[in-house]
Amino acid sequence: MARAHLLITGRVQGVGFRWFVRETAKELQVAGWVKNCTDGNVEIAAEGNQEMLDELCRRVSHGPQGAEVTEVRHLETIDGILDFPFVVRK
Repeated sequence: MARAHLLITGRVQGVGFRWFVRETAKELQVAGWVKNCTDGNVEIAAEGNQEMLDELCRRVSHGPQGAEVTEVRHLETIDGILDFPFVVRK
């Protein structure tokens, strides 16, 4: 299993971005979570098959209609058990 920890910047709050990520992750059978950050960014922690994580990263780099992703930053991988199925955190 591979992991990804991402920070998504741009117009990514108030456009259904977290729900888009959750549904995409469920479709790809990826574990983890997505949450809004107080600075307007979105954070994602995901675990799964490397091919599926690559696809998740590809899709979130575009986001849903109405989103405008300006950067996908790869952060240091986090430890711990990730949720399955994928969840939206508050």
